[in-house]
Amino acid sequence: MENPVMKYTELEYIGRGTFGDVCRALDNATGEQVAIKKINLQELRKKELKVNELMLMKPNKNPNLVNYLDSYLVDGQRWLVMEYMDGGTLSDVISKTHLSEDEMAAISRECLQGLDFLHSNLVIHRDVKSSNILLRTDGSVKLADSGPFAQLTPEQSRRSSVASISGWMAPEVVTGQPCGPKVDIWSFGIMGIEMAEGEVPYQYETPVSAQLLIARGGRPKLRQPNLFSPCLRGFLSCCLQTDEAWRWSAKELLQHPFVTLAEPASCLVPLIVSVKKRKETRM
Repeated sequence: MENPVMKYTELEYIGRGTFGDVCRALDNATGEQVAIKKINLQELRKKELKVNELMLMKPNKNPNLVNYLDSYLVDGQRWLVMEYMDGGTLSDVISKTHLSEDEMAAISRECLQGLDFLHSNLVIHRDVKSSNILLRTDGSVKLADSGPFAQLTPEQSRRSSVASISGWMAPEVVTGQPCGPKVDIWSFGIMGIEMAEGEVPYQYETPVSAQLLIARGGRPKLRQPNLFSPCLRGFLSCCLQTDEAWRWSAKELLQHPFVTLAEPASCLVPLIVSVKKRKETRM
């Protein structure tokens, strides 16, 4: 029943998420910074709105998912109030620096822990990509953007549609097959290549060309594999199996040596702080 316009003071526009603009704001009562996503309800299909509401009502607390604090209806918009991740996105980091394998491994573990939690609760993220991985200067790594989440039931282990974009699409998505949680693993594997090489496979192809390459059984690979360890190459191979049955699950990938030997998330603090300072200097 509170008026969010009075409760929060907007500080700056951050960017655009899947379904709306996001701003940084101050909670006037606590002095804490939050992020507010403003979703235009008229732009959402009823099905997507129901999924959004379901996810907000579900107790989805997990250290590797962005914490949703509150929800309001304001003049035809739904305001989602979330914890503010002051380190920006993984996409920012990839565009501004070169990640070491140790850093990639730590980020991978944190992301997989979030995906394992979702998949264990019969939820598909459906939009895993570097711009939906948020970072904090304490080393936290969290999956963001609840917009396209898909809820499964024990009786329905797959969905007939998945929201995604060409570069991250799993083969079963491109060919129109029913999809399960492992579509997220394929997208995660694509993100792994992006972390390693700074670019998404098929980045310079048209969306149609990229989809054709994936549909024909092409498996994206590192352009210069010899620059990377056998452990990383094997890890990415487990993620990018075109046959879904051979593709590892998030739980299985958490047992892969590339992840089990990863440093604690605190190892990411210098990286995240450095990129943040570089970004602020250029603003």
